[in-house]
Amino acid sequence: MKKKFEKEQLKKGVYILPNLCTTLNVFCGFYAIVASIEGKYTAGAISILIATIFDSLDGKIARATNTSSRFGVEYDSLADLVSFGMAPGIMMFLWALKPMGRIGWLAAFLFMVCGALRLARFNTNTDTISSNFFQGLPIPASAGMAATTMLFFQNFNIPGNRFPALILVMLYSLAFLMVSNIKYNSFKKTTASFKTMNFNTLVIAVLGLIFIAAQPSIALFSICFLYVLSGPFHLIWVRVRHKKPDADKTKNKKTDSL
Repeated sequence: MKKKFEKEQLKKGVYILPNLCTTLNVFCGFYAIVASIEGKYTAGAISILIATIFDSLDGKIARATNTSSRFGVEYDSLADLVSFGMAPGIMMFLWALKPMGRIGWLAAFLFMVCGALRLARFNTNTDTISSNFFQGLPIPASAGMAATTMLFFQNFNIPGNRFPALILVMLYSLAFLMVSNIKYNSFKKTTASFKTMNFNTLVIAVLGLIFIAAQPSIALFSICFLYVLSGPFHLIWVRVRHKKPDADKTKNKKTDSL
């Protein structure tokens, strides 16, 4: 009886771990909003990036400890909406889009709404879509793109209100990519292959970490930018690849007829 009680207590304690990470996620998102209101945009952007770390940890901990639950999934989605929808939207509006007035805050609102739609679709399509790809740009990646853009501008002492139209187009593009059907790599296969990493891959990984440590704002911006572009480029590559066999078949038919 005592052992059974201890097992139940351990199970309850384990359930706290993923939900604690989710709570830290939403805490970072809330702090990012407060920091943005106070004009501390760098702190807000860093908080959003830290929130992405906690967001990835809660799922991994839940799967590793076999403590996944419907409550955890819903709580995680609500936390993501705050940290990766509302926080970057408010930050980008106050930092760059405020001079544009209504057009500016509508762009921030659209970013948040598309993020909410992306989360809702993800929760309903979890069992029908391959885990190797995401349908649409993940909302943490979208928020990371917004946060690293701000840090990139700050690194070169460029105020956000100097190019408000550029930030506006970026938010609209990110909003569209989130609700699109464009596939994005989830890197689950890549993560699994890291368990048997060869020497050359290890060297490249170390060099990448050195680059991030030396120029964090430029490196993180480059990583997010390349990931955002990877979806559309993958779509174009797939369509071109499928068109080539059709073109070859047409040529062969013409040759046979001659």
